[in-house]
Amino acid sequence: MKKIAFHNLGCKVNSYETEVMQQKLQEKGYHIVPFDQKADIYIVNTCTVTNIADRKSRQMLHRAKQRNPEAVVVAVGCYVQTAYDRIEEDDSIDLAIGNNQKKDIVEILEKYLADRESKTLGGTTIPDIAHTCQYEEMQLRQTAEHTRAYIKIQDGCNQFCSYCAIPLARGRVRSRKEEDILREIKGMVDAGYREVVLTGIHISSYGIDFERNGAYAGSGTLIDLIEQIHGIEGLQRIRLGSLEPRIVTEETVRRLAALPKLCPHFHLSLQSGCDDTLKRMNRKYTTGEYYESVERLRSAFDCPAVTTDVIVGFPRETEEEFARTKEFLEKVGFYEMHIFKYSKRRGTAAAEMPDQVPEEVKTRRSGELFELERRQSIEFRRRYIGREAEILPEETKRIGGREYLLGYTKDYVRIAVSCEEGAAKAVPGRLISVQVKDFLTEEILLA
Repeated sequence: MKKIAFHNLGCKVNSYETEVMQQKLQEKGYHIVPFDQKADIYIVNTCTVTNIADRKSRQMLHRAKQRNPEAVVVAVGCYVQTAYDRIEEDDSIDLAIGNNQKKDIVEILEKYLADRESKTLGGTTIPDIAHTCQYEEMQLRQTAEHTRAYIKIQDGCNQFCSYCAIPLARGRVRSRKEEDILREIKGMVDAGYREVVLTGIHISSYGIDFERNGAYAGSGTLIDLIEQIHGIEGLQRIRLGSLEPRIVTEETVRRLAALPKLCPHFHLSLQSGCDDTLKRMNRKYTTGEYYESVERLRSAFDCPAVTTDVIVGFPRETEEEFARTKEFLEKVGFYEMHIFKYSKRRGTAAAEMPDQVPEEVKTRRSGELFELERRQSIEFRRRYIGREAEILPEETKRIGGREYLLGYTKDYVRIAVSCEEGAAKAVPGRLISVQVKDFLTEEILLA
């Protein structure tokens, strides 16, 4: 029995696809071992969202070959798709598999093993992802998560933001059939999972390719899907991945607010709080329009958690533009912000822009925003103190020498209950109500 080890890099879409690949290989009799152990085959599902992601992908591939020089090292995914010329020159990599081929991992790998004497990349070709129209259907039956399952509903993106290589790595929007999504979720609920997270590369575009018109559809198709999922018996919570601000229309918000299972945790990608910077980024909204979307959510939900992404140091970002961004972030008041320093990506429009911002300036600006994020996040959590909260228990963890049961509220605030005070009687996957007392750590509340 061959031993096979996986390492995943990047987003939740990659995580989902890695789990499906692992599931397929287990079913064929392969023995899965941890990545830090000696294996016959190493599979790295790569990422290319930043230069750091590229570097980590290469490091993990090289580490696998160093761990066992005789092993077959397989590079899969986004870095493969955008840097195939570098993949061909990398002696650490034996087999390369692009996006939209992961469902065929067993057949591709076994063909390579049969033809290993050829000393080639196993005859594998990287698909022309820009002209791929078919969604790569996979079905997940179990996940490493205890109570929460990530469900991939679409792939690809048609937005072409000037800084982003993801359309080059993932191709155009390809939506999954509703019946396949519902079947997978029902199976996960039957297996004991009570919460699902709808994920994809650009889930707000879900369904636009069904019409084959390629235009941005706005609200409509995604909310229809969410309403269908809401009707699944036994499912207790629905979370949404990153949303396009423009999809947050009056109608969408009204329909979302009518769904009790929907978690009021909305990740609206911003990237910059300066309109001039947004234009250079080729984002399709203004800060004013973004703020209106946030206000719609706050008028329909009781203090929803709004989170976002921000890029600092985009080409030609002046001190004045950065100050506008910081002021806007203060105005909105986010629960959490994911802050990134701009990373030049080969093949994107921003990579050719003049006035690239020095690295030390990016570092200083990101530091300022990290401190702002910390303050806003603490303030959002603080409102729970003295109140009752409902959590979905997930795991036990030792913190400060004591055992705690940990779970999340619907708006994704983490709460710990001491096992010495009866939490051990709670069942993971079953909602419980707790009284919040104080902060246990800066990021975890104590009940």
